[in-house]
Amino acid sequence: MGLGALLLLGVLIVLLWSWDWFVPMVNSRASAALGRPTTISHLHVRLGRVVTATVDDLTIAQPKGFEDEKQPFATARHASVSFDVWRYIRHRAVTLPLVAFDAPRLDVVRRADGSTNAVFGASKGSGGSPALPDIGELRITDGQARIADARLRADMMLAVHTTPPHDGERGQIVADARGRYAAQPIDGHFVGGALLTLLDTAHPYPVDLTVHNGPTLATLKGSIVNPLKFEGAQLSLHFSGPDMSLLYPLTGIPIPRTPDYSITGTLDYDRKTIRFGNLRGKMGSSDLDGTITVDPQPAVPFVQANLHSRRVDLVDLGGFIGANPDKTPTAAEKKAAEADPNVLPDTPINIPKLRAINAHLLYRGDHIENRRTPLDNIDADIAIQDGAIDVRRLNFAVGSGTLASVITLTPTDGGFATRMRMDFAHIDLSRIMQAATGSGAKGIIGGHATLQATGNSVASLLARGNGGLTLVLDQGGDISALVPDVLGLQIGNAVLSALGFPKRTDVQCFIADLPLRDGVVSTRTLLLETGEGRTLGRGTIDLRRNTIDYALTTRSVHFSVASLPGPFHITGPLKSPSVLPGAEIVGRAAAAAGLGFLMPPLALLPTIQFGVGDSSICARAVRAANENPAAGIAPGALSHPRGGRRPAAPRAAPAPAPNQPRGARKIDPDHIRAVWEARQRQGR
Repeated sequence: MGLGALLLLGVLIVLLWSWDWFVPMVNSRASAALGRPTTISHLHVRLGRVVTATVDDLTIAQPKGFEDEKQPFATARHASVSFDVWRYIRHRAVTLPLVAFDAPRLDVVRRADGSTNAVFGASKGSGGSPALPDIGELRITDGQARIADARLRADMMLAVHTTPPHDGERGQIVADARGRYAAQPIDGHFVGGALLTLLDTAHPYPVDLTVHNGPTLATLKGSIVNPLKFEGAQLSLHFSGPDMSLLYPLTGIPIPRTPDYSITGTLDYDRKTIRFGNLRGKMGSSDLDGTITVDPQPAVPFVQANLHSRRVDLVDLGGFIGANPDKTPTAAEKKAAEADPNVLPDTPINIPKLRAINAHLLYRGDHIENRRTPLDNIDADIAIQDGAIDVRRLNFAVGSGTLASVITLTPTDGGFATRMRMDFAHIDLSRIMQAATGSGAKGIIGGHATLQATGNSVASLLARGNGGLTLVLDQGGDISALVPDVLGLQIGNAVLSALGFPKRTDVQCFIADLPLRDGVVSTRTLLLETGEGRTLGRGTIDLRRNTIDYALTTRSVHFSVASLPGPFHITGPLKSPSVLPGAEIVGRAAAAAGLGFLMPPLALLPTIQFGVGDSSICARAVRAANENPAAGIAPGALSHPRGGRRPAAPRAAPAPAPNQPRGARKIDPDHIRAVWEARQRQGR
């Protein structure tokens, strides 16, 4: 009787047994372990040497504080785990031949305050990571995950699945991403080894990643021997896009604006550094190679870059001073540039981005390619520390001379407190003229420029700056090439026509001593002397308002007839100033016209000049520039060839009497009239 009852009870249990009886216990235990409500609808267990447990309709709710999310944290149509009982009995080893998820869904969120729903109760205060079991296969079918990160301005969907093992391999994991990252569209495709092979150091983990983030393309291909211990990376990395500054969200390294680029190199890393080596590529029309090393361990990552170009176009580096390096601006950019009164770059330097890294950059450009730039090569040594920029060296070769700069920019409330010194040492004018016009004019330029200011862009620094420019040219030069190159082609040619210079006029002496006070450039000395005339400048350039109020007066060195002496005024906005004759020229022209009406020969009287005839003015101006230079540093011998002698100063000649005419440049009245009539027609 008793045995029969037991048998009957056994039969009833077998017939009526349901693993769903354990569902409430599973829900309770899982909720406590994960720190959030967790439920399943059904539990299935298949007994044997390998026990397989399967749950249906797994739902893991959002944690406290994230209840407003539309979707649960995680769901799965089915989730299965196989457990090798026999192996555990014999070797006390936890072996899971299969972990499988069917149609899993994941919703991971990080808010702007840093809080995230991916922190579980069991992980809080955890003393360490538990040892992982031996898992044979991790299978994911039709998986999807939403990743939303407010700090990264990212919201994307990942479609994930795994391929089955074959030929002794554990299969692969395949993921496709779509959405937005750094507020730009992202489209990515990843193929890697099975997740479980991350722990298998006997077989390198294969990686094949392609990402389109906005207009940026990044690819990463190769293998990693031990991904979890950061050992043995053999990866090829490629970046390409229209602007390297767009890499900041992907790399965390702030880079100024650049033209289009395509860079390839090798990527290696260990626990202390990430190294991008064997770098090769193009940036605009410049080539680029070298090595970049990143130390991510400090609170502020440190970047060491050693870069080199065989040929470089300085236009490609314009973004480093706030200029637009794009040689083909859009119509909108052209319209904005036309409306902008600034002639200097006014793009603010991004201080928060600079504080994101500490860096040391060494850059060498062997040959500068630019038809309008007389610079031959570039050598730079720049350090960034705690947001401060220290340009230890920024040197350009100009023929046999050097244009050398030292700049420090220290962050302040108003931008950067800036100190700059630029030295013009033995600059060969023939190199400048060759770049400008192809002429072989000779001469050596020397001097200094200094600046102290506080601002956040090149334009704002000069608009608030103090310092000055002192330059001396002893001999040589072609004024018809120099003036258009300095002032701009259109306005430069207008000045030459207005002053009446012949087509080719060599410069014998040039001195510029221009102080800068509170953003206004004034004139101590501006002297340009040719074989036939002497031009003196006076006036100001207001970099705060981007305006100019300047007068250039040319007088004949020798006796001349049929000249209209006097100043020409350059006034108005720096972008498009006007060149107009002064009252003296207008008066003399009117007098000549009136006398010519009465008696034609008398028309020559107002155009007669006796010439200034003072050959010592250049020597006196050089002495004054050395004794009290606007730049604060005397040009000294920087305007003389290395190893050569300084040309002997011309002997002083008696100064003209106070009431003697200062002389004038010879100008053809018909020519000057034609010039101004043409300008009046253009202005209508």
